[in-house]
Amino acid sequence: MAERTIDQHVPNAPPVPADHAADFSADHAAEREFARDTIREQARAVLGLVEHVGPSFHRAVDLICNAASAGGSVLVTGLGKSGLVGAKIAATMSSVGIPAHVVHPTEAAHGDLGRFRAADVVIAISYSGETDELVNLAAILRQDALPIISITGGGGAGDDGTPRSSLERLATVFLRVGVTTEATPEFHAPTSSTTATLVLGDALALAAARRREFTHADFVRRHPGGALGNALRPVTDVLRFVVGRNLTAVREDLSVRRALEKAAEHGRRPGAVLVVNPMDASLSGIFTDGDLRRLVLRDAKELDRPVSDVMTRTPRTLSSSALVRDAVLMVREHRQDEIPVVDDAGRPVGILDVQDLIALRLVQD
Repeated sequence: MAERTIDQHVPNAPPVPADHAADFSADHAAEREFARDTIREQARAVLGLVEHVGPSFHRAVDLICNAASAGGSVLVTGLGKSGLVGAKIAATMSSVGIPAHVVHPTEAAHGDLGRFRAADVVIAISYSGETDELVNLAAILRQDALPIISITGGGGAGDDGTPRSSLERLATVFLRVGVTTEATPEFHAPTSSTTATLVLGDALALAAARRREFTHADFVRRHPGGALGNALRPVTDVLRFVVGRNLTAVREDLSVRRALEKAAEHGRRPGAVLVVNPMDASLSGIFTDGDLRRLVLRDAKELDRPVSDVMTRTPRTLSSSALVRDAVLMVREHRQDEIPVVDDAGRPVGILDVQDLIALRLVQD
């Protein structure tokens, strides 16, 4: 794609002088490469985590699972950017059935220590491992015999079992992300280190959920609302047109005219007619409004032809056990506006219209 000039970005901006256009394009190219470099560096930091998943990781999962099984919670604490990353880790754990909360290390010293219970486990995050507020909190919790999982940068060291920071010395189990430099030397803002910490926290959450045999059904129960909740619902929950209730499946040996008459018996109908084999009532095809328009425009007399001659055979279908997200994927990949839903024997259960997904705000019109 050709590079756009400033007047295309800013309304009513004056045209870019010809002698400046080349410089502008060069600046954009340099900026793109800078962005790519920062992404590559963070990707390398994430891949480097593979070297740090060792025995300590398994012990950390032990502590998390023990706390959850005992009715305790995972209390995640960190200061600044570490605290923000900790909030996401806690949210992920809650999503997969592990009670988790965020505790600010400074506020903990001013009245929030009561939130820590004997059955809990603490995840303390500090890149340096020397954050005063976090080290002080860990020292107090250590006296109360609460298990502590620390996550630090680790100075690039592997899982050698030797603590190198104050926080690691206080921890029951210490984990390291092994990030020694951030995404770009031009800035000292946490980037690669926070990205790696977030990924390591997610790995802890998912590994613990897997060990506790957390299922897809469990996940659905915890996400009943919003787009995510709708996408995880069974597709049969959102069917407006159901065979035997407000939808008639027509036999393939009927004429197009008669098939349309049968389909209209319930009044309002979807944008397609389901056609079935008269022998076993299995779905044999679909006849859409688009098919009807093309047929009439070609020759209205063809309405008296068997619907089997003009229908779409073996259309793409969804199983009655499918989820709404499967329907969304089919619409996006194949631009299919009407999706037949069939049971295990291939008999039609109903038809999902794209308008149903638009109403749920899962696809756009």
